Amino acid sequence: MAVVKKKDIRSLKPDELKKVFVENGEKAFRAKQVHEWLWKKSARTFEEMTNLSKDLREWLNEHFVINPVTIADQQKSNDGTIKIGFKLHDGHLVEGVLIPTSKRITACISSQVGCSLSCAFCATGFLDRKRNIEAAEIYDQVVLIRDLAEELYNRPLTNIVYMGMGEPLLNYSHVFKSAEYVTAEYGLNMASKRLTVSTAGIAKMIKKLADDDAKFNLALSLHAANDKKRDKIMPINESNTLEALAESLKYYYEKTKMMVTYEYIVFNNFNDTLEDAEELYQFTKVVPSKVNIIEYNPIDQADFVNTEEDKLDKFASYLERKGVNVNVRRSRGKDIDAACGQLANKGHKETA
Repeated sequence: MAVVKKKDIRSLKPDELKKVFVENGEKAFRAKQVHEWLWKKSARTFEEMTNLSKDLREWLNEHFVINPVTIADQQKSNDGTIKIGFKLHDGHLVEGVLIPTSKRITACISSQVGCSLSCAFCATGFLDRKRNIEAAEIYDQVVLIRDLAEELYNRPLTNIVYMGMGEPLLNYSHVFKSAEYVTAEYGLNMASKRLTVSTAGIAKMIKKLADDDAKFNLALSLHAANDKKRDKIMPINESNTLEALAESLKYYYEKTKMMVTYEYIVFNNFNDTLEDAEELYQFTKVVPSKVNIIEYNPIDQADFVNTEEDKLDKFASYLERKGVNVNVRRSRGKDIDAACGQLANKGHKETA
């Protein structure tokens, strides 16, 4: 007898879910109850859905799966940052980070298993991209980090950044849908302004964000404001030049009126001079923006090192004098390879 493959219930749209229930002789409102269990209450099994009859729960179990993400392991940094190894239903592993500070608790989540962009300074860029992470799996990462924050720090999750493994805009539909699950009233009901999606710079997808009326924040990993330097460290720049990015950002701002954040890692003797700062300043004039200057976190695969402290100070001061809104971000979780650019599934074993 052939084994019927169960369908992932979280891949169904509300109207599809309703149709399944009606065709099975159930009342339409049951579909609404299940939808609420899945996205508002973050149910991981059908058994949790206690306002459904036992027969209905058994029927759901026979025909559908939920495929929840689970925590494979976690490491705690000296500064309180926690790196989590998430196991997906097919055995693949990705990493997320819980970052606690005095003012906020941030979840850094992944959007792809590996990455296809090969940025020279990023550990994830040295992994192969195995697949995109589905919207429900992105949602699960948020829920699991939220629960950890409440359990370990007795504080709610305040911010979500799509800055983990992968390029979010190359998994556009799942990233966009996951943001809906997180922000919608029928979901986790977090404010859109609490979400930030970070991209290495896919010009046409930045325009698509504008066309789709994205409400979350956009951050661009810039790291150099001249094409020659950016080509060296970010191969994506060859097909998405600074000129193309500037055009897409103008389009994005005209439609959304939302400020853009530029992320800029300062590498020693590469992009840390006042001339580099001036080029960055010129690029900040493209649209209303702010700049996050980020410390570099060394990885085994690359020879880059962080700039010297006095150079970093001069770089930031130069921009501030020009009226740029600058924030210097100090690394967190460095001692457990959880800092920016260090996520590489180190020490985990995949079972796929």
